Amino acid sequence: MCPPGGRGWKARTMHTFYRQLPNQLTMLRLVLAAVFFVLLNCYRYAADSPAWLLPVAIVVFILAAATDALDGFLARRWHVESKFGRVMDPFCDKVLVIGAFVYLAGPRFIIPGAVAEDDIAFFSMVSGVYPWMVAVILARELLVTGIRGELEGAGVKFGANVFGKLKMILQSVVVPIVLAIVFIDPRREGWQWLAWVRDILVYLTVIVTVFSGIPYITGAAKAARSETP
Repeated sequence: MCPPGGRGWKARTMHTFYRQLPNQLTMLRLVLAAVFFVLLNCYRYAADSPAWLLPVAIVVFILAAATDALDGFLARRWHVESKFGRVMDPFCDKVLVIGAFVYLAGPRFIIPGAVAEDDIAFFSMVSGVYPWMVAVILARELLVTGIRGELEGAGVKFGANVFGKLKMILQSVVVPIVLAIVFIDPRREGWQWLAWVRDILVYLTVIVTVFSGIPYITGAAKAARSETP
């Protein structure tokens, strides 16, 4: 047994560090997501919310999204991919992104002054994100997760493809941009054009999210046909 400070002890320490750091970054993303949600929970549009809430929330989200790229990069570079990472990495991604869209479609981003028409209350979101969009994004994620779980349970490797990664990148870019637009306030005089930018980005995200699920469905169909005797 090598004494503390010996080469063997240092080698084992570094090996443990290399193995644990990617997973620790993954779990850090979950902690940062919780902080991000707390910040948004304290915010309400057109109310006396502290001015620093959204800027700090944007920074926290960006840091959380950065850990997504970093943990996978380090795990591949150091050849320390693990089952824990394969499960927790996409889980933490979904918590962060879907949670962000749930909040953006929530009451804290409703523009005050609903318009009643035929006993139906219409509301407008300063975020440009509506509940139906969250339902579509969530449905896509549940479908892909179900397909992946079923196939990998049968021994078929079914990791994330390039379309899924591009979808995650787009979502991670759009959320802080939307928050920044809300902070500037597209209803202010001279800034109305930001509403167009916001809507284009949000609808593009929904469309890309839906279409990114198609390769998973076709891949699952091919895998099913190949297993059919």
